[in-house]
Order: sequence, then structure tokens, then C-alpha cells
Amino acid sequence: MKSIKTVITTILFTAFLFSSLAIASPWITAAKMRIKSQEWNKALELLEKEITNDPQSHEGYFLIGFVYARLNRIDEMLNAYKKSLAIDEEYKEEIEQDMINTWALEFNKGVNNFQKANNMTTTDSAMAYYDKSAESFRMAIKIKPDSTSTHRNLAFVLLNLQKYDEAIEPLQVIIDKDQSKDGYKFLGNIYYIKAKNLKTQFATTKNPEDSVAYMEMFDKAIAVLEAGKKIYPADSNILLELSNSYIGANKTDVAINAFKEGVEKDPTNKYYHYNYGVLLLGAKKYQEAIDQFKAAESIDPDYENALYNLGVVYVQWGDAIMKEEQDKEVKTDLYKAKYEAALPYLERVIQLNDKDASIWETLGKVYTRLGKTNDAVNAFKKSDELR
Repeated sequence: MKSIKTVITTILFTAFLFSSLAIASPWITAAKMRIKSQEWNKALELLEKEITNDPQSHEGYFLIGFVYARLNRIDEMLNAYKKSLAIDEEYKEEIEQDMINTWALEFNKGVNNFQKANNMTTTDSAMAYYDKSAESFRMAIKIKPDSTSTHRNLAFVLLNLQKYDEAIEPLQVIIDKDQSKDGYKFLGNIYYIKAKNLKTQFATTKNPEDSVAYMEMFDKAIAVLEAGKKIYPADSNILLELSNSYIGANKTDVAINAFKEGVEKDPTNKYYHYNYGVLLLGAKKYQEAIDQFKAAESIDPDYENALYNLGVVYVQWGDAIMKEEQDKEVKTDLYKAKYEAALPYLERVIQLNDKDASIWETLGKVYTRLGKTNDAVNAFKKSDELR
């Protein structure tokens, strides 16, 4: 998040302040003197007398707007400038330039407070600066509603504040105006999380209305993410959110077909292979999932997610075989072959990333199943240390 270069302008030059004094009203003349000395409140009192005496004083409203801008009363500034222009457009150029300058000042205040928030050592202090940042960006949007950069920054601040409902509007704006990759990703994620929460609520209430609500929210997530996928077909975050939304909406078959089509159209896209594999794994189509993860690995040998999920597929396949044998009251070593197959992939992932507790935990489980007690103890210990 960067500040913008402000255009330093002085609208009311000395020449302007003292021009036409002979024909100006006494209130305007006195107000200009106060403005020159930056006595904003006294200037405002005089200008209010001006418009009371002459409700059609476009200059009076123009100067009131200028003063309100210096008092950081943005709503009143906009209203005064609007009234001035409605009466006469004599000061249109000056008004437009002052609004640009005021927008830039508010924008930069938002950026500065955001950066201060990021540097805070306590959560409460950070939240206070994020709030200030959000307020400045909101003011900037009022001045310049078409600025996508302002909407983008406001959305990021609100996400940091975890005010997800409030972040929806600016995210939708940057999608509509700029087809923003971040807009699709974050808005899709917000709808997905809201849908999951509603689905959990339905599990407790069993209220049909809750069921309809969570399905509608999943549909919103899917609509946003499908639109994002058309524009950014290789973006791993959008693809992952989309596959998760399909699964959450119990549209696994739709998801599998969609990602199968993606793999067929673009077989060199590791993300398509990976997400297709995730969906196949969810459908317990173990060998087909393995084929997709291996395809992703062949494209990128160090693709950590594909390597980890190769291990996970074999682990889940081994678990399924063991459960089936227990149900049938038979015992073979078939499940061990699957755990043995998982081991090299998980150990390879650990070489790439040894700071993830869940990977160590999965590895410990495999070591346990294979009777490698010491290795299992060390893996679980490492997992506990990282949590």
C-alpha cells in the first residue's frame, strides 16, 4: 500500500483573495482576510452570514467548501461545493482541483495509518490505526468514488479488521471496475466462509431456512470465483477457493467435471491437476487422485502441495483398506504398502518445509503404522513444538 504524490495547490492565491474587493460583499471580503490568516472557524462564521444574506452567493458556498476542507469536514465540503456549482460554475476549475488535492490528502492519511497499524506491537493499538485508516479511505471515496485504488485499499484495511461484511462492497467495486484478481479471491473467500458458518448453523438448528441460506451463499461464492477463473485461469488461490466452494455446496460432480475440462484444455497447468486431484481425493477416487498429483509433480517437482497430497492419498487409502479389513475381520499387509508409498513424499515435503506441524503429525502417523516407533515419537514431538 503506497502513498500517492499530492499536487500541492493553493487555490486562493493572494491575487484571488484580494481581487474584486471593491465589489465584493463585506462578509466575503472579511472572510477572505480570515482565510488568508487560516482562521477557519472565524471565516466560516462570516461566510454563513454571507449566504444567509444572499442564498444565491455561489462564491460564498465555494469559500465555505474550501474552509470545510481545511477543517476536515468532508461531507459538508462536498455539499457546499455542490451548491456553489448548482448556482454558477464560475469556480468549477478551482473546486475540482481542491477536491483532487483533498482526496490525495485523505488517501495518504489512510496509507500512513495503515502502515502505523502494521508496525504496532499490540493488537488494540493496531486496530485503532486500522480504524483511522478505514475512515480516511471512506472519506477519499466520497470525494472520488471512481478511484479503484481507494476502494482496494479500503478493502484490505477492512479485511485486516476482520470486518468482512463491510469489505464486500469495495471488493465488488474493484471487480466491477478493474477485474481485480484480489477482488475475486477475497470476495469469493468471504462468501465461502459465510456459507460454511451458515451450514454449521443449519447442522444445529435443522431449520430449512438456514439450509436455503447457506446454499445461496455457496452459490454466490461459486459465481464470483467462476468469473475470476475465466479471467485468471491459472491463479491457484481462485482455483482452490472454487473447488472448496463446489465441495461445500455438495457439487462435487460439477467440480470434478469442471476441473477435468480444465486439465484437458491446459494439461501443463499444475494448479488444474492439483485441484482436480483434491476433488478426486474427496470423492475417494484414490488412484485417479494420485495420477493428478503426480501430473502436477511432473510439471513442478518441488510443488509442495502436490507432494504432500500424494502422501495424504496413500495414507487415506491405507486407512480405508485397514478399516475394510477390520469390518470383514480379516488381516493382511495391504494397507502397509500404501503407507510405505506415502513415506517418501511426506519426507520430501519435510525437506522443503519443516515448520508445518500438520505435516509432522501426518508423518508421525505413518511411522506409527509402519512400526517405526522412534521416528514416530520424534515426528509427534516436532509437531507439538510447532503448535
